[in-house]
Amino acid sequence: MTFEIPDDLKYQESHEWVRQAGSTAKIGITDFAQDELGDIVFVELPAVGDDVSQGAEFGVVESIKAVSDLYAPVSGTVTAVNEQVFDAPELVNDDPYGDGWMLELELADESELDSLLTPEAYADQIA
Repeated sequence: MTFEIPDDLKYQESHEWVRQAGSTAKIGITDFAQDELGDIVFVELPAVGDDVSQGAEFGVVESIKAVSDLYAPVSGTVTAVNEQVFDAPELVNDDPYGDGWMLELELADESELDSLLTPEAYADQIA
């Protein structure tokens, strides 16, 4: 099976992605992750204003197969939460890199992005 791996993102080994835009970053889970989880039925995320730390848990996704923790690929302060995924968690399955995004952060340390996987390295990981 082939999974979508956009070239403009960075990836974490635990299958979260990051899209940097200036000093902010949008975060979600990868196409591979949503496929492995199956139909997502619940998403729990932090509140706007909360701080998250690179590598620490920031939320939970529950699917028909499992409950999985979400790990922050970068540190920062939550500036936005995609509230659409609370009412329609299937957005994560349908459009994991678009409407299924989860958080937007004000980056605490942009250099943390350098420790994440490139699209090529992530493709190798899931191959």
